[in-house]
Amino acid sequence: MCIAVFLWQSHPLYPFLLFLNRDEDHNRPTEALRWWEDGETLGGRDLLGGGTWLGCTRQGRIAFLTNFREASSFPAAKSRGDLPLRYLQSRKSPAEFAEDIHDEIALYNGFNLVVAHVLSKSMVYITNRPLHGHKLVTQVSPGIHVLSNANLDSPWPKCVRLREGFQQLLADNRSSEFPVKTMVEQVMTNTVKDQDTELPHVYTPETEYQLSSIFVDMQRPTGRYGTRSISTISIKSHSEVCFYERHLEEGDSWKEHTQQFVIIQNDESI
Repeated sequence: MCIAVFLWQSHPLYPFLLFLNRDEDHNRPTEALRWWEDGETLGGRDLLGGGTWLGCTRQGRIAFLTNFREASSFPAAKSRGDLPLRYLQSRKSPAEFAEDIHDEIALYNGFNLVVAHVLSKSMVYITNRPLHGHKLVTQVSPGIHVLSNANLDSPWPKCVRLREGFQQLLADNRSSEFPVKTMVEQVMTNTVKDQDTELPHVYTPETEYQLSSIFVDMQRPTGRYGTRSISTISIKSHSEVCFYERHLEEGDSWKEHTQQFVIIQNDESI
């Protein structure tokens, strides 16, 4: 399902700061954070669908994805993880990419997709489930945003908790460098769950209850399901990128991966 909180173009040191939990079946084959074969794309890989849920590039492109929670799905739908990868490996601006995929979004099950280019200060939110007055494509404004399994900034209780925890850590650190690993521990591993009256009531009450925490760990008929990785991407004002991932491997062992690089300032398409 996934949940993310991010800071966009509203901090003196960090133009972009993202924390994202990827929730998935424990038996789904996954590759941890690494540089892909093209040498330009950085992220984890879903080995079943071939795409990714979160990635960035040396040119300052960022893309991340969450599923939209709904009662039914289309078994023959295209893999949603292909969308972030297509943007990362394109030369289109976020707005151009949104326009490019407009006619095919019905081929996917419900999704939320954020694509951005840090150097041009452009970020777009795309969804194929625009409920309650939301649009298919929205320019993301500067500030703090939370994305879970409804539209961007929907006030689900877990989203409210995540936003408040993130805001408190920002206040505690002010304009200094953020202790990323400390922030992961204090915010992204939260297992507080909601009362029944606060749940979205899309799935059964027991399933909704288990999914209502920021960090998820539950048993389903198909096997164990929950938070498989916790990722952060921090980009400083001088274009230094740090991509950190804590990844759950077989045997319940957590491994850490970190990649750092400086954005190349020559993306001709932007």
